[in-house]
Amino acid sequence: MMTKLGVLLAGRGAVAGAEVRDALAGAGLTMRSAFTLTHLAGGPVNQQTLIDLLGVDPSALVTVLNELEAAGLVSRQRDPADRRRHIVVITAAGSRVLTVADQVLDKADENLFAALSPSEREQLQGLLAKVADSGSCGEKY
Repeated sequence: MMTKLGVLLAGRGAVAGAEVRDALAGAGLTMRSAFTLTHLAGGPVNQQTLIDLLGVDPSALVTVLNELEAAGLVSRQRDPADRRRHIVVITAAGSRVLTVADQVLDKADENLFAALSPSEREQLQGLLAKVADSGSCGEKY
C-alpha cells in the first residue's frame, strides 16, 4: 500500500517544522516573528495590510508586534494620513536579525533537503507553492 501524500507530507512537515523552529530560535525568532519581519523587509506596511498579508487574527499580530517592538526589531508609527492606523517599520536591528535568520534557515534547508539536487529542490518549492496558493492550507501563520 502506498503512503498517502498528505500523511507523508505531514510527517516530513513535523520534522521540518521542528528544525526550522530550532534554527529560528537560535536567531532569537519564532516562526511568526520571522514571517512578520520578512513582510516588513520590503518597506513600511500598515498594520491592517500586514494582517491581510499574513492571514492572521489581529490580536495574534498585535502580540507578535509587541514582542518585536520590545526587542527593538520593529517600530509602529501613526499613519499621518489616518491617525487611527499604524504603520509598521522594520528597524536596522530587525534587518540584521532577519539576515541571521536567512543564514540559519539556509543551513536548515541544507540539512532537510540534502538528498535532493538543486533542480529537485526548485521543483519541490514550486509544487508546494502551488498547493499553498490553492488556498487549501489555511492560515499562513
